[in-house]
Amino acid sequence: MARWMSEYGEYTPHPSLDVEVGALRRATEDLRARLRENYPFFHPRYVGQMLKPPHPAAVVGYVTTMLINPNNHALDGGPATARMEKEVVAQLATMFGFGPHLGHLTSSGTIANLEALFVARETHPGRAVAYSADAHYTHSRMCHLLGVRGMAVPVTAEGTMDLHALEELLRAGGIGTVVATAGTTGLGTIDPVHEIVALCRRYEARVHVDAAYGGFFRLIADDSPDGVAAAPFAAIAECDSVVIDPHKHGLQPYGCGAVLFNDPGVARHFLHDSPYTYFTSDELHLGEISLECSRAGAAAAALWLTLRLLPLTPGGLGAALRPGRRAALAWADRIEASERLTLYQRPQLDILGYYPTRDRLSEIDEASAHVLTRGMRLPPARSLFVATYTVDAAGLAARGHRVRADVPRGRILRSVLMKPETEQYVPWLHQQVLDLLADGD
Repeated sequence: MARWMSEYGEYTPHPSLDVEVGALRRATEDLRARLRENYPFFHPRYVGQMLKPPHPAAVVGYVTTMLINPNNHALDGGPATARMEKEVVAQLATMFGFGPHLGHLTSSGTIANLEALFVARETHPGRAVAYSADAHYTHSRMCHLLGVRGMAVPVTAEGTMDLHALEELLRAGGIGTVVATAGTTGLGTIDPVHEIVALCRRYEARVHVDAAYGGFFRLIADDSPDGVAAAPFAAIAECDSVVIDPHKHGLQPYGCGAVLFNDPGVARHFLHDSPYTYFTSDELHLGEISLECSRAGAAAAALWLTLRLLPLTPGGLGAALRPGRRAALAWADRIEASERLTLYQRPQLDILGYYPTRDRLSEIDEASAHVLTRGMRLPPARSLFVATYTVDAAGLAARGHRVRADVPRGRILRSVLMKPETEQYVPWLHQQVLDLLADGD
């Protein structure tokens, strides 16, 4: 990159940017010390939240491009990375089965969902947006922000959208868009997208799919023993829009989300005029189809380089998803065979919900909190990092759990097994949870 830069002629950086080398060394030493306050997201013993490091290729792509610091709002600010962005978005569209499409990267799944719901409002003005009661709170918040009525649809005993309740809402009229979730943030539950599409077409409603977490599982949606259900993911091709987060299972650094629309014509809703951009080319500038303005071109380059090495195929990136899926199934089997732990529900992706076997919800909450706090306070080589998930009496009863609900809500344990290395750690993880429970008894 330095050789390319030198083609434009040598120059002397301004002295105001100079820093003393010793000061830089001391500051970076302090930085590394501060970073030790993090949890070990990189290690298989961390099975808490949806966090893991990006692939080294993504780091190389990001850092290399960051030396130039292009802005993908306009071709004027990032001609090379804007083209890379269009290429990777086209690959994502192909993965979902879209033909002609419109889409771009975003800084997050939240912003991607905002754009999808913005288009929903513009295409069906005055009509409400319906989403699962277990959908991400983003949808309720974004509806409020957009001035759109949002309606939560009850869920089934498995945590998927209740189709009978959805049809009642659709039949009553006033629903313009239904949000189906392909992998809820809490438990990785997959709404029956294929059935939702059929219902919505009958009642002339749009379908948006929030696949921020689960979207890349499209690569292993083959009904195989270590895959996931095929029908919901195949049906995304028939939906109006979809959101996916490459900064989760796409092995990218934060922030890298994406939104795709099945109808390129929705570009009309983004029309605006700017007297100071879009002056070098008559080609489509990404800022003309986005609510965001400045966006890191480095994010597009990082994803582009990663997909060169791990393409969107079952044998490419899909091979990094199957170990996590197998880990969730294997750990679920161990929990079901245990007398000290109870599985909340069978995993549909790579997220587990489970709890210490106790008679009362207050006791489950207390034991779960002990595993959470005690595990992360152990010495690094023995530590365990899990998360919790809040449930209520209705959720437990719906899944057939006979627990006395002596408190309205309580925490159970939740583990996200999204790193492929976790598969080999399942026996250790299971035993460590049991040991922590025994330590708290």
